[in-house]
Formats: sequence, C-alpha cells, structure tokens
Amino acid sequence: MKTKKNILKEILTPIIALVLMFTFSSCLDQESTTSANVNSSDASGEIYESAINLTGKKIGYCTPSLNAPYYQALFQSIKATTEKNGMIFLSADGQDDINKQVAAVEDLITKGVDALLLNPKDPDALVGVTKLAKAAGIPVFIIDSSINPSADYVTTIQSNNLANGELAGEWLVKKMGKTKMNIALLSGNAGNPVGRTRKQGLLQGITEEQLRTQGKIDLNVKTQAYTDWTYAGGLKAMEDILVAHPDINVVITESDVCVLGAIKAIAQAGKTDDILIVAGADGQKEAIKYIMDTNFYGCTAMNSPVQIGKNAVKCAIQFINGKKDFPKKSYTAPLLITKENAAKYYNPKALF
Repeated sequence: MKTKKNILKEILTPIIALVLMFTFSSCLDQESTTSANVNSSDASGEIYESAINLTGKKIGYCTPSLNAPYYQALFQSIKATTEKNGMIFLSADGQDDINKQVAAVEDLITKGVDALLLNPKDPDALVGVTKLAKAAGIPVFIIDSSINPSADYVTTIQSNNLANGELAGEWLVKKMGKTKMNIALLSGNAGNPVGRTRKQGLLQGITEEQLRTQGKIDLNVKTQAYTDWTYAGGLKAMEDILVAHPDINVVITESDVCVLGAIKAIAQAGKTDDILIVAGADGQKEAIKYIMDTNFYGCTAMNSPVQIGKNAVKCAIQFINGKKDFPKKSYTAPLLITKENAAKYYNPKALF
C-alpha cells in the first residue's frame, strides 16, 4: 500500500522534471531580468545542465583579433565556461586579417569541433566557411558581431545594440534639455553592421525623446569620423574634428573604445567642460571610471563580453543536447550606465 509520502513523490517528480526541462530549453532571446547576471564581470565560467556527458566534446572559437581588451575578455569567458563544463576548448585568432580568419575557421572545422563559435570580422567574407561547417555537421553560433543572413548558422548572440543606443540617446536629450546640440559622431569603421545598429539606436533615442518632450526634432550631427575601433583612431579623429568644428558640444559614439582616445584630444584643447560624451555601447571599465569621476563622460551602455561568452557556450550545450528551435538573434538585456549606478558595475580588475 502506497503511503501519502510516496503518492506525493509520484505526483511531484514529473512536475519538477518538466519545470527543469522547460528552464533548460528556454531561449536566450528572453531578456534577463537580473542586471547582476547580465553584467557579471566574473570570467571564471558557469556550469550548465546537460542530459548527456560533455566530456571530450570540443568547442571551437574564432576571434577576429585579440588586440583589444574586449576580445580578450570574451575569449577568457568562452574558454573558462567551456572548460568548466568538462569540454575541450580550441581557439583560433584571425589577427585582424579577414583571410587569416577564414583560414583559422577552416582549421577548426578540420579538427572536428562539436560546435563553432564565430565572431566575424566581416559580415560577408565568412559566409562560405559557415556552409563548410554545416556540410561537416558542425553548428555555427555567431557571437558579438553579425553575419550576412545567407550564412548557415544557428543563432546570433550579442548585446541589444539598438535598445542600448536608444537608452543612451534618450538620456542625452534629458541631460541637455533645450540646449542646442552640435554633435560629432565617432564610429568604428564603415559598413560594420553592429556599429550601424548602435548608431541607429542612438539617433532614434535622440529623436524620439525630442519629439516626446519638445514636439520637434533638432538632430544637428555636424560630422562623422571613423576610428577603426582604436584609441589611436579616436584621438586622431577628435583632433581633426576640433579643428574643423570648434563649436562641437556633444560627442556620441558607437563604442567606448572609439572615444577613450578622443578624450586626450578634448583635454589638450581645454574642452572637457564644454563637451559631453555619450557612448551607445560597451561599459568598458575605463569609461565607467570616467563616468564615476567626471562630468564630461555622461553615460555608456552595457555590452558584457563575459555574459555573451557564457550565453554562447550555453547555446552550444543546448544544441548538443538536442535543442534546435533557436531564434535567429539572442540578446543580453539592455542597460544604461550613468553616474547614479556606475559604481555597481565598475571592476578595476576586469580585463574589459
């Protein structure tokens, strides 16, 4: 005769199993509701549930470069999470050369990885290797950047660049009020799909907030300059802008790295009290420190390489476990970093 305890166990066991299965298979396109998760700077990795033994499974990752703190932090997050889940981590560096990145991906395919995580330097040049991977039975996950939709890939895992840009643009209008803005835009490089989306978000945030609060649009972008996503590029671009447009009072940018070098030019020109900086993305620790300590760096938006790395490995594990219904884009939750919350996200020991 069954006891009440045994009957209760029989009822609850399948319910608990169902809940666990639903939790594990939930798509990453659902934005996280816990900012601590999204913006964790803990690059020690995370363990995920797996119905199969992951020992010996190989995760391949190809970065466009390691010549930036962001790429280094993303690399370490993927490596740590892969190894923490008992899998083998194989990596390849494109060395800022598209031909080398194509060859590097082909090498990972030859090594028979069970999943390929790819951060494309160019959205079009790597389409071919995704098709090679599919032919070899290897699922491809695009991370951080974007790829041409004709590529064969499971999903793209990145920060919500459009929503982050909108938050930053909205904040700028609220901060400037009715003060006329003479805007300089610092971009990464021409045609970059991520930069384009961030720029779109910034401009949408500005115009929507102006319409909402002022009933009109006054989008006075006086110039755009490309920085090649580097400190040196930002410095040179800002030096040229200040000569050609000395009346600039706002700098908006697609990435912290584009403007961190520009700050030197602004300081040398004695204009740190006259120019407000707003970044549409990244949350780099140097930028957060400026936000905490100064009034000229107004805000940035979180693009956590640590969380993107964790999410990418989680997707790969889910695929290996049989999940196939991924959305084409999976985002981390948008978050704006300002003086009010900067200390919460500042980690001086972080790589990025």
